[in-house]
Amino acid sequence: MGLVRVVQDDSHFHTELASAGIKLVVVDFTATWCGPCQRIAPIFEHLSTKYPNAIFLKVDIDKCAETASSQGVSSMPTFIFYRNRAKLGMCQGANPSGLEAKIIEYYGSGDSDGPVAGHMDLSSFILKGQCECLNESDDHNLEKCLTADGPGYLESDCDEQLIISITFTQAVKVHSLKIKAPADKGPKNLRIFINQLRTLDFDSADSTTSVQDITLTPQDLEEGNPVPLRYVKFQNVMNLQIFVKDNQTGTETTQINHLAIIGSPIATTKMEDFKRVAGAKGESH
Repeated sequence: MGLVRVVQDDSHFHTELASAGIKLVVVDFTATWCGPCQRIAPIFEHLSTKYPNAIFLKVDIDKCAETASSQGVSSMPTFIFYRNRAKLGMCQGANPSGLEAKIIEYYGSGDSDGPVAGHMDLSSFILKGQCECLNESDDHNLEKCLTADGPGYLESDCDEQLIISITFTQAVKVHSLKIKAPADKGPKNLRIFINQLRTLDFDSADSTTSVQDITLTPQDLEEGNPVPLRYVKFQNVMNLQIFVKDNQTGTETTQINHLAIIGSPIATTKMEDFKRVAGAKGESH
């Protein structure tokens, strides 16, 4: 079946998720008796060749009943997306454009290797609707810098300072920051905060004790290399706030071409969860 891997049983599904590492895993929960499933099957096959750095799995719900139940599959076809064994989201129904849109959303740059060994770009876990940036330019806002290799960028408005608030869909561990920016207008001194109840204002960001302060060099910005944080202090992060205190040369505004947060999700899918859910009688999933 080309690049689509057929899962033989519940244990095989667990093995495939574990071995995928940080690659995106796209799972088609299907059934032989399901007409829409059969109609979209060739499209799923085609998408597996179009996005070669993702893993495409086909799971027959009759052969893998425990897996289907534990993953909340209630209708076919259902497509569920995972990375690092954490569930990113799902879509239901034989909708080719909707399926591909979800793959594009979670595929990222498509790199099969993460920027830091054992960690990944956490962009798939950013809840963009709850992120904000204080003192951003109307034309060059935060969203422009959260996409790798995009044409846009983030720029401050009336002075060089920014407060960036990033909210995640689930708890994550943060290992490092990766910032690409011009050597002259890029950020220099950063103060990092986590799990704030609301976005800090500039006075609070300047006076409150931070989790960590870091200083970026022009080389860090030009090469976009990951800048490690004190990993032990960033083990359970739902919200990350970055106060950009100044930029490299004191220019009027600060520019960030790309901001990536490197780490790993805390929640993972484990085989013992399948057995526990499957063993719970009388529950609907």
